[in-house]
Amino acid sequence: MTEKRGPGSLHRRHRAVALWCAALVAAMVGAAYAAVPLYRLLCQVTGFDGTPRIASAPSATRLERTIPVRFDANVARDLPWRFEPLQRTLEVRIGENVLAFYRATNLSDRPVAGTATFNVLPEQTAPFFSKLECFCFKEQVLQPGESVEMPVSFFVDPQIVHDKDAHGARQITLSYTFHPVAPARPAPGKAAGSPAATPATVPANGRAG
Repeated sequence: MTEKRGPGSLHRRHRAVALWCAALVAAMVGAAYAAVPLYRLLCQVTGFDGTPRIASAPSATRLERTIPVRFDANVARDLPWRFEPLQRTLEVRIGENVLAFYRATNLSDRPVAGTATFNVLPEQTAPFFSKLECFCFKEQVLQPGESVEMPVSFFVDPQIVHDKDAHGARQITLSYTFHPVAPARPAPGKAAGSPAATPATVPANGRAG
């Protein structure tokens, strides 16, 4: 005997399908937003995609072998800064903790915030380039005309000599690019710089006029 389904049953089925689709879309959107910080964390932990690793402690081993580390600096076109390394190249002993410096200068007449992206070349050396401290870990704000020296502390992991892809590298390049930080947007319905609303005055009788 064939079961007959009325309009109400069909409506419930359509509603269930719609709810499943909405849940799937929400999950996909959430995954897309989560993918960016997760990808950045993956790169910092593994050195993937030319991103240097972040180390929690200095290297305990130092080798006699050295490798040149070149320092590169770039500024996005819409950031009014001058940015440069204070040393172009250092001959670094593998496993040695090294401190290098960059200098940034705000060329504008207003405070400007910037944040630095970074990578290491050749890419196969990135998993062995470990940062301990870096100005790139947080946003930097420079006042008009201000010039600051910014340190980066790092070491080249001794395990690089055992890696079949990275052990033959003749030089490592640490490259930074500073980008402007977008200013906070005003709340919806309120123009930037508009004065705060003045509260209404209530007469002594408690009734608004």
